[in-house]
Amino acid sequence: MTRAKTLRGLALAMGYACVAIGLLHVLLGNAAIPGAASAGPTVDSLGRFFGAIFAGYGLAWLWAARRSPIPAAAVRGLTAVFLLGALGRLLSLAVEGRPQWFQLALAALELALSPLLFWLADAEERDEGETV
Repeated sequence: MTRAKTLRGLALAMGYACVAIGLLHVLLGNAAIPGAASAGPTVDSLGRFFGAIFAGYGLAWLWAARRSPIPAAAVRGLTAVFLLGALGRLLSLAVEGRPQWFQLALAALELALSPLLFWLADAEERDEGETV
């Protein structure tokens, strides 16, 4: 598989996954968080708000994935936000302690995918430049 096809596939997967996860959090609130108990209406409200923001983040990935070529600047920006989220998880681990195992798995996935997405960011723009 070429770098460009890998980029497009990952961008689409990121978009659909983020939209689905975001909407799940909007609909279920705290119940969407594995290992979390009810934290009351304030945290539930915050979680549902951030779920909507995360769904919007997913829509931004889908927008980028549907461009031709996929804009490298958009991929780098969206990946930077993704990496910042992973760093936030690490900060939480350091400050608050070990979360439920699924949160650790998500952090590992985010830390592993970020460098790959940064590396792939200009794949389509580069391929298009080589064919001209």
